[in-house]
Amino acid sequence: MIKKAVLILSLFILVSGMSLYAQGEDLILKIAVVGPGNQLYFWWGHIALIIDDSRTGRSNFFDYGIFDFKQENFFLNFALGRLLYICGVSPATANMIIYERTNRDVIIYTLDLPAQTKLKVREFALINVLPENREYFYHHFDDNCSTRIRDIIDLATDGQFYEYYGQMESRFTLREHVRRHTWFSPPADWFLNFLMGQAIDRKITVWEDMFLPSEVGKWIEDFYYIDADGERRKLVSDTDVLFVSQGRPGVLEEPKARWPLFLIFSLVLTLVFGFFFYLYSKKIKAGRVLAGISVSLCGLFFGFAGLLLYFMSLFTNHDYTFENFNMIFCTPLLLVSFPAGLIYAFTNNQKKLFICNQLIRLVWLLTAAGIFVSMAIKILPWFYQDNLAEQLLLLPIALLFTCQPLGLKEVLDKYFPKKGNQHGSQ
Repeated sequence: MIKKAVLILSLFILVSGMSLYAQGEDLILKIAVVGPGNQLYFWWGHIALIIDDSRTGRSNFFDYGIFDFKQENFFLNFALGRLLYICGVSPATANMIIYERTNRDVIIYTLDLPAQTKLKVREFALINVLPENREYFYHHFDDNCSTRIRDIIDLATDGQFYEYYGQMESRFTLREHVRRHTWFSPPADWFLNFLMGQAIDRKITVWEDMFLPSEVGKWIEDFYYIDADGERRKLVSDTDVLFVSQGRPGVLEEPKARWPLFLIFSLVLTLVFGFFFYLYSKKIKAGRVLAGISVSLCGLFFGFAGLLLYFMSLFTNHDYTFENFNMIFCTPLLLVSFPAGLIYAFTNNQKKLFICNQLIRLVWLLTAAGIFVSMAIKILPWFYQDNLAEQLLLLPIALLFTCQPLGLKEVLDKYFPKKGNQHGSQ
């Protein structure tokens, strides 16, 4: 996956005779669909074009998903949405060994294509891996290893693949597809969906589904096309399950509703934090320390999340993070809770304690109000972001920090005093 190695290998294969002048009958074209891997960037699987040449005995793996951590400004480009990916070619057998060793599913789909079409596809693939053509700007949904293979299939069928699937409505949104793959890690599931805006909640087509390798495999398997001779042909002539992973979380057939899990988690945290405030209301100093630390940590986490959200939405090329209405309630202002919570926890100065208490209330009041606003605007047709899970993780906590039990006690004592506490004569 290193840039120089890819270049050297690509040139070696091209120069050493990759049977450029072989007959189409000598070629077998296959699509390799690889299941999810361990790292986050492998959770959505992988896909590649394999071209076997029976005359030379070579089997080559055309990979459109190569990236290099050592690339200049890699992490800056990644953050700004300008990440360069590389098209490369390498021996297919070596790749299959790697996928087996890393416990990833591999399914091979053999394509039934005319000889002339095979030559056309191979020529196109060879042009793609040339040094002047091999780099492209990656986009998670619109231009990745999977969409490039999808487009090659469309090329092989003279546009019939797009003609059939380009208007067919998908069974899921992009977000639902994402959540089918992230369900097993609730923290990653929440955070990734928190950062992505309503662009991924619109209706899409099956063609757009195929940003996922598994969806390409699903839709090519039963696809028929008309060849140059007017003959109707099944695109996939054979399907071979090469490897089956063991003990790896599977991809869901249907996305699960995630908001109940996050609401329950938030309510549990709220009860714990509320108990800390209760202890302080009973004049137990440790309660104030624990309550202040809780406020501080929540402010740090959600404030940093809000800061990253604003950065992704306003200053990058990640267009799928635009129009993100989580910005209404999760803002960088929450970072104020970090120092205010620590001062609240440890100061003995009553003035500082009062000021920090009011700052905490104000910041989290704005958060709670923002959540209700972001819920209410969904009655309008322009706002349809599927962010209930993100809202409900924050709402109970925001309400607690706005209406702290200690604060409620003060209000009740002032405006609704108990009979024993009332002053004055009858």
